[in-house]
Amino acid sequence: MIKKNNPNPVKLIKYYQFINYNLIYNNQAINRYKKDNFEISVDKASNLEKLKKSISNIKNCSLKNNASNMVFSDGNPKSKIMLIGEAPGANEDQEGLPFVGRAGALLDKMLAAINLDRKKVYISNIINYRPPDNRRPTDEEIKRYLPFITKHIEIINPKILVLLGSTAMNALIGNEVVISKMRGKWIEKKFGNCKTSVIITFHPAFLMRQPAQKKMAWTDLKMIRDKKIK
Repeated sequence: MIKKNNPNPVKLIKYYQFINYNLIYNNQAINRYKKDNFEISVDKASNLEKLKKSISNIKNCSLKNNASNMVFSDGNPKSKIMLIGEAPGANEDQEGLPFVGRAGALLDKMLAAINLDRKKVYISNIINYRPPDNRRPTDEEIKRYLPFITKHIEIINPKILVLLGSTAMNALIGNEVVISKMRGKWIEKKFGNCKTSVIITFHPAFLMRQPAQKKMAWTDLKMIRDKKIK
């Protein structure tokens, strides 16, 4: 005859209380993607290295698995102007730097037109790994990488944040509207402890396909040039 083990009723009550409290009645959102959280210190270089390590430690990411390199950033981390694009393309994936292809060459010309260059600004992307065939990142991919770019902004702490294209706009501003209605205006926004002035303009790749919009982009660039940085 098999002897049954009768569980201790007191232990059972404590167990179910634990389950109910932590799994059923806990109103905190479940984080499907475990990330390395860290406190931002005064050492900006150290913070950036920690963030880069956090991104490189992402698990079960098809973008990372299919990419050649992580594309983290370029430019001057001490700059008060930060630019954010969509995601790396083929050239960026090979070199590990943002905006190094044809769109990057146009971005350099845009910056030069207002007396800026890569040594005077800081550049990154919403997504750090190239989507296959240069497709637009999915909403799920953007959601997964959003905490990293938000932390990135907080570390750099720019006074001016330039969002290049609708993907960056929708990810960080949250407006599901056409970019033509949002560009060319200043938006005060807070990312963590960073308070910054945000301006939206067209992505250089879009301007290559729609050169007629360069006039509007030039208006945006002049607003950046004329913005007084305190």
